Amino acid sequence: MSQRNLELIAGNACPALADDIARELNVTRTAARVGRFPDGEIDVYIDSNIRGADVFLVQSTCPPVNDNLMELLILIDASRRASAARITAVIPYFGYARKDRKDEGRVPITAKLVANMLTKAGADRVLTIDLHAAQIQGFFDVPVDHLYAAPVLVRHFLEQRIPDLTVVAPDVGSSKMARGYAGRLGGELAIVDKRRISADKVEIGAVIGEVKDRNVLLIDDMISTAGSITEAARTCIAGGALSVRIAASHGVLCGPARERLRDAPVEEIVLTDTIPIDTTGLPKLAVLSTASLLAEAVMRVHTEQSLSVLFNRAP
Repeated sequence: MSQRNLELIAGNACPALADDIARELNVTRTAARVGRFPDGEIDVYIDSNIRGADVFLVQSTCPPVNDNLMELLILIDASRRASAARITAVIPYFGYARKDRKDEGRVPITAKLVANMLTKAGADRVLTIDLHAAQIQGFFDVPVDHLYAAPVLVRHFLEQRIPDLTVVAPDVGSSKMARGYAGRLGGELAIVDKRRISADKVEIGAVIGEVKDRNVLLIDDMISTAGSITEAARTCIAGGALSVRIAASHGVLCGPARERLRDAPVEEIVLTDTIPIDTTGLPKLAVLSTASLLAEAVMRVHTEQSLSVLFNRAP
């Protein structure tokens, strides 16, 4: 067991989640001031002595992505210069993950760039939930603990005892995740044929699988503009689905997402709190806590215990 003090520090991205993690761990969150100079530059000051400590920095790189990412990098640097023994970046939502490969000429691989920045800043370890692409773990030269929100989401839907369930992937890329949820929830699997026209426009084709007279759960790792998943919901309804529910690990909800979700023909929208979400105007929205999951992972890292038990809860 580690003899180092556990210090939990949060930036401005998700302080409520950090407080919930601290309560689960029965520790007091270490005070840190993250402010601004008059010209907008980020200024950080850690109020406590963290020399020789096991530091966990909680910060999602959600919108405003660049500000939150820069805060995290500066918090890592401040912790390193304050002689922390180990620094773990707890990133519930890892942004800049869409570009994980060169799919055409003259484009960046921003997921690798961000991984390099975090490592160079001084992060010794990364703890995250549901990366947009699992291979991003390999972009880091430090250990990555990749958790899954599945235990939180599956528990919610198991409690509902949904009959005649079909779990639907809104695109082929989500099919592996959907297959895992279908197995754990005792449902069938279907996939929506989606073709992306541009960054914010998609064309929805047929549903591969049976949704007629079924209760549908559409599952994805994130909802950004909500175009794909709400069009998939309409396609399922048109195909004879009795009801549709939407679930995702990360509610980015940018651009027209809130309006699209509000108008979607769904019974429920379920997200987790990896990104702070304003539920105003979305009466069908339920936000589930990941604090217990993250707290257990933090304690296992701190006490040098295996995290395999958490990975085995993956879909």
